[in-house]
Amino acid sequence: MGLSFVRAGGIALFLGLGQGLGQGLGVGLGLSLGIIYQLYQTTRTGQNKSKNVKLSVYEQRIVTHQVDPRTMQITWRDIAGLEEVINELKEKMIFPVQKRHLFRKSRLLQPPKGVLLYGPPGCGKTLIAKATAKEAGFAFINLKPSTLTDKWYGESQKLTAAVFSLASKLGPTIIFIDEIDSFLRSRSSRDHEVTAMMKAQFMSLWDGLETDHQCQVIIMGATNRPEDIDPAILRRMPTKIHIKLPNIEQCKQIVRLILENETVDPLTNLSHIARETEGFSGSDLKEICREAALLCVREIMDSDTLSDDCIRPISQDDLQKATTKMKESKSPGGLTLDEALSYYS
Repeated sequence: MGLSFVRAGGIALFLGLGQGLGQGLGVGLGLSLGIIYQLYQTTRTGQNKSKNVKLSVYEQRIVTHQVDPRTMQITWRDIAGLEEVINELKEKMIFPVQKRHLFRKSRLLQPPKGVLLYGPPGCGKTLIAKATAKEAGFAFINLKPSTLTDKWYGESQKLTAAVFSLASKLGPTIIFIDEIDSFLRSRSSRDHEVTAMMKAQFMSLWDGLETDHQCQVIIMGATNRPEDIDPAILRRMPTKIHIKLPNIEQCKQIVRLILENETVDPLTNLSHIARETEGFSGSDLKEICREAALLCVREIMDSDTLSDDCIRPISQDDLQKATTKMKESKSPGGLTLDEALSYYS
């Protein structure tokens, strides 16, 4: 099998409502038999196949956090300056699944069961994870710590087990944990008993992925504080990819991509803007471009007679003003942002 696509199937058997109901509709309705989830798969020859998958009550709660890759709006074309990262993810995560006939003979060539994306905030770690699932057609479970917490004793462990059983049923699947350091941080004697048990079970189930070479489930985490992650978790994530702040050339590529569908003065020198913004994150660059576009609109904001056709193109001066404003926000009163936050806290 190659790409897999997942969507909610019908539960007419239980509710008499026909097909097409939303994900997780059966949650809390006391459906002891579970719901039927329809799994679509695309073979290497391009043929579509489907099968029904029965979900337990706990899997129903988890499936509400599953994202159909067909509905994702982000692709690798929306990410600039990270070609090396994309190529590494293709070779290690996607090709071993999509081209199994080339990789199946060697266990060394199997996709890693854990991938860590680490680096400063705003550099595209979450976007990369979603784009990987989109491009590969993998099911995508966006897992948050709150998803696994329950006030009743023992329920968190059952939900944790449901994450892995659901992922196996929907595979190939990416279980994505954003800010994984807050969920699987270094263990201590101060951890609550339930939290400690949940972490231990999570790691035990994760080990099960390693021993099952046919299982197509990958846990992908993102963090800007890798030093806070439990060492036992880091050992389970052999592929670690550093997403750095963009250099000058990458800044230029990112700004060009952001302004791709905007009206920009042809005399605008993006190389100059890139030199001015070296060390800024991708989200910083997007905010600079947004501010520059707003400057153009602000000039005619108070006019009731002018239309959007009267909005002038974004100019070099607009981008320069927006860059200056961003630099000031990063260093208020001569302090760095971290110093300012520390001072006012």
